[in-house]
Amino acid sequence: MLKYRSELKNKKFMKKTFQEIEKNILDIILPKKCFNCQVEKTFWCKNCFQKIKLNSWQICPICQKFLTEKGEVCLSCKQGNPPIDSLTVATSYQDPLISKSIQLFKYKFIQELSEPLSKLILKAHQKNKLKIPDLIIPVPLHPFKLRWRGFNQSQLLAENLATNLLPSFPIKIGLKILTRVKYTFPQASFKKSTARQKNIRQAFQINLEYLNEIKNHRILLIDDVCTTGSTLMECGQELRKLKPKSIQALVIARQN
Repeated sequence: MLKYRSELKNKKFMKKTFQEIEKNILDIILPKKCFNCQVEKTFWCKNCFQKIKLNSWQICPICQKFLTEKGEVCLSCKQGNPPIDSLTVATSYQDPLISKSIQLFKYKFIQELSEPLSKLILKAHQKNKLKIPDLIIPVPLHPFKLRWRGFNQSQLLAENLATNLLPSFPIKIGLKILTRVKYTFPQASFKKSTARQKNIRQAFQINLEYLNEIKNHRILLIDDVCTTGSTLMECGQELRKLKPKSIQALVIARQN
């Protein structure tokens, strides 16, 4: 037992050491400087973060034609039993600071950006007075893409939000309820909405063992960006099978 504990301790030490080396190399390749004002030791300084504008309005996530409170589905679209009840978009992808941060977060693997980006999501949640969820579910990655990237960016955002939404009462995160069973290409690589829908169709699958954790509960879906919203709709459609009370979705920005 002592030998096992010693080996485990050494493994943890080595893992931490490699992480520190990786971080130091990254700091050399990409020194920390605010993307906007170039102040050192941070990618987003406090002053520039405060200047980021949250969206002052939201639209129906189904038809994308009508302004609705909190991004709720409009009355007309509600008649079709939509996969989600609302989609709140925190800020604009047209903001260079936002688009650059998301790209570096996802494709250059800068996990530290999950903290300021999740703060934006938190501020949007508070600004729009969204209901506190019973469970937060990040949009899952396909196992192949997860191994390649090393982390699920939506999960990091969800974990930060779950911890800070109610600081004294962390909200539970569902990581095994929804899985990605189909490898898909990035939605932004398709120009037509029909192609995006086809790309993401039947990409997700729910685990029926978690029925009791979902049934009659408020669910909050978290993703980094959305394009047409097809990914969130597919997730919502699967989650509906577990009969939740409501499904809200929350993203940083919409990328057209």
